[in-house]
Amino acid sequence: MSEQERISRLREYIVSGGHKKLRRADCPVYTAADYGPAGSDLRMLTAKRFCLQMEAERPVILEDEKIVFTRTVPNLPDIMSEEDFAAIKAAHYIHERGYVCNLCPDYSKILSAGLDALREKALADGDTALVMSYDAIQGLSDRYRAEARRLGRGDIADILGVVPARPAVTLRQALQFLRIVHFSIWCEGEYHVILGRFDRLMMPYLAADLKAGRLDRESALTLVKDFFISCNKDSDLYPGMQQGDNGQSIVLGGCDADGNDAYNLMSELCFEASLALHVIDPKINLRVDSKTPYERYRFASRLTAAGLGFPQYSNDDVVIEGLTRLGYSLKDARDYVVAACWEFIIPGKGRDIPNIGALSFAECAERMTKRLAEKGYASYDEWLNAIETEVTATAGAIADELNSKSLFMFPAPFLSQMFELLPSEAAFPDLASNKGIYNNYGIHGTGLSPAVDHILAVKKLVFDEKRFSAGELLEIMKSDFAGKEELRAEMISDPVKFGNDCDEADAAACRLMAVFALGLKDKKNEFGGCYRAGTGSAMYYVSHATDLCAGADGRHAGGYLPANYSPSLGVKLRGPLSIIRSFTKPELADAINGGPLTLEFASSAVRDQTGIDKIALLVKTFTELGGHQIQLNVIDKNKLIDAQAHPENYRNLVVRVWGWSGYFTELDRCYQDHILRRADLTV
Repeated sequence: MSEQERISRLREYIVSGGHKKLRRADCPVYTAADYGPAGSDLRMLTAKRFCLQMEAERPVILEDEKIVFTRTVPNLPDIMSEEDFAAIKAAHYIHERGYVCNLCPDYSKILSAGLDALREKALADGDTALVMSYDAIQGLSDRYRAEARRLGRGDIADILGVVPARPAVTLRQALQFLRIVHFSIWCEGEYHVILGRFDRLMMPYLAADLKAGRLDRESALTLVKDFFISCNKDSDLYPGMQQGDNGQSIVLGGCDADGNDAYNLMSELCFEASLALHVIDPKINLRVDSKTPYERYRFASRLTAAGLGFPQYSNDDVVIEGLTRLGYSLKDARDYVVAACWEFIIPGKGRDIPNIGALSFAECAERMTKRLAEKGYASYDEWLNAIETEVTATAGAIADELNSKSLFMFPAPFLSQMFELLPSEAAFPDLASNKGIYNNYGIHGTGLSPAVDHILAVKKLVFDEKRFSAGELLEIMKSDFAGKEELRAEMISDPVKFGNDCDEADAAACRLMAVFALGLKDKKNEFGGCYRAGTGSAMYYVSHATDLCAGADGRHAGGYLPANYSPSLGVKLRGPLSIIRSFTKPELADAINGGPLTLEFASSAVRDQTGIDKIALLVKTFTELGGHQIQLNVIDKNKLIDAQAHPENYRNLVVRVWGWSGYFTELDRCYQDHILRRADLTV
């Protein structure tokens, strides 16, 4: 059997869910009492649960795989009782599940050392919890090695005879080691922990193999495919808002510490592997800048045309400047990656929480429309100034609310060893108790386009044409345009929209974005970190829309907000070039938490190389105009509609959701419907 046939068989087995049948139905049922009595040291409780979790895992080696470790225990039990956790919640702020998330470790720290050396250091330090964790990982690895020998898989046994105990030397050893480390992080309880700058991490091993003649380009590509497939074996078990929202992202390209282009052969192999496999993990993010050659955009755009929803692009020229403005060192800023979706973080140094809250521009605009009806403003400029004040105050209030309680996080003994942490009074360094080099919070900004479009519609109808008083227009909005369908159609088609390269609308967007960042500028969290304004939405584009009344721009009451930093849904726009001109006008380096311009393309637009070239040129133009982040989604609306009716026929239909790609049929209906609405904006 050829390597191509082997990979094809392995991929089909995983995509069809064959590996899910290997999950244990007879797992031990643990409770918090199994780890220790209430009030015990949480770090030790975490380690004890981790040990039990790893002991419960059964080694599984699939016939065609070369990179092993598959979760057979589907559930991770709570670390403490509901009653004990409720007491903590009453006194602290809990972000999401209370576990470390949305970070990127410095994997090189462990791949280059090996567990044996790290265990010796932990033993000398008296860190029992960490020693237990290392032993649990090595114990499962040893059981996998024994299983490999039993099955006659000497190749796997040989690899596991080196890693994770000792440093990786070859590419296959490094890939296997990384798989073990990432697997272990999930089993410790942390999630949305990304794979980092994968090409930079793996290139030294690839270069050594090529030089020694152990691998050629094709055999190296096959190993990358093996690793990518391994990322899809248990991605459905990782916690997230939706299936596919699992944080398994890699970042390619960008610059090195000296500012030189770091794109390499491993970068190319990752693109080729992803294109060949057509699976949702790992999600690819490509760092670019004004000097990035057009051919690189063309190469990457093949993945977009294939309907994978990635790569997502980040512009080094804007991101690095924005991070340094916030106090990141130039060296660290040049090493940035993205978190689970798009937020900019620093591997091994950032203890940031880049998705801790969100501001709704649309809600601010609605509140100020009600105030306009109540008290009136002498002019549009006076009203817009009041809206700016409201956005600034709202941003500051979000930070103040987050500062009203101290943050609680569960300890992460194993993960913490891959971070640079500052000293504290804690007995042992841990992400839950020690500061990182960076400890900043990120606040998303949702509904910017609907807010701007609504504001300009009010300007037209109330201030300029005086067709309605503010009170009359507010009643029309509250009634959701009942009996006013002609007015609604007029406002939907009005060209004064953010995304139409309209100076008036774009100026309002620039002002709102600026005052959002201003409202957070002087705020500090309890760790001394700053608050970062961002252009992302995450899932808030659904929840923030629920209680909104209709917009003066024609948006229906409760109508979806756009995903991320994107035009309003349902409006008529002039085309993609007008969109990117509008969306590159704000000072994006001041709102650098992240959040991509999200564009939808009809599948018919990328059926040939000419269409792919146009997409590549568009992204290149966006970068050169000063855009900070962009992602593209290729949509066949008829196929999506049929997939809702017959999901069994579309199990591998991939779509870009908000900052990640997933299988359309696995999404909740509200997210499916949102993507269908976005399909109306295909360009």
